[in-house]
Amino acid sequence: MTAAWVAFLTDYGLADGYVAACHGVIARIAPSARVIDVTHEVPAQDVRHGAVVLADTLPYLPPSIVLAVVDPGVGTRRRGVAVAAGEHVLVGPDNGLLAWAADAAGGAVRAVELEHRAGTGATTFDGRDVFAPAAARLAAGTALPALGPELDIATLVRLPDPWLRVGPGAVEAEVHVVDRFGNVALAAGAADLAAAGLDGRARLRASAGEWSAELPLAPSFAAVPAGEPVLLVDSAGRLALAVNRGSAAASLGLRPGDRVTISS
Repeated sequence: MTAAWVAFLTDYGLADGYVAACHGVIARIAPSARVIDVTHEVPAQDVRHGAVVLADTLPYLPPSIVLAVVDPGVGTRRRGVAVAAGEHVLVGPDNGLLAWAADAAGGAVRAVELEHRAGTGATTFDGRDVFAPAAARLAAGTALPALGPELDIATLVRLPDPWLRVGPGAVEAEVHVVDRFGNVALAAGAADLAAAGLDGRARLRASAGEWSAELPLAPSFAAVPAGEPVLLVDSAGRLALAVNRGSAAASLGLRPGDRVTISS
């Protein structure tokens, strides 16, 4: 596969030279490849957050080599992999980071275990020494099988599916992700509201732990005054709790993994 684009996601941040080193490796091996920096602000070692962001972004990317590195297991026996899915090949650690993105691309169809390591002597920077070289080689036209032995795609690591229960008059869902604005996206969408018979309601009750409130179900943040909470379907199609010009996560004390009930 020859790709004009490499899409790049990490938890490296921008305070150090880690992202630049990986860009440099790509430029040396595949100088004509263009890099889309998806984000480098995934919370440190938060594989789940990275997996959500990658899966949500992938449908809007051009056909790409997707280089994703959120890797708390660097230096261990966890595998490095390249996974073909739809128009993309995803490269990174086999720790669940890539699986939801592969699903978003139509499902993994082929995978290999990465064998090559750059001869730097380091064992703590696989983004630079394993994953970026593999992504660059693919972008330069190297065939997937040349990167390493084929893997059974059924053995690729998956993160646990987020908790969701839909019943008459209620949707109970895990907080799937919190974005930088403090919007709290649930592992539920408009179809789940409809299945529970809650679609079309002007207001719904949201509760989590000891907190409970009746909120408007609105099409946008600005449908309520500044500082007020609202329930909406966000840009990824998820049911979300938000505060207009504020942080729902901070004001409601919610974080990923918490369970929220939406009811009439």
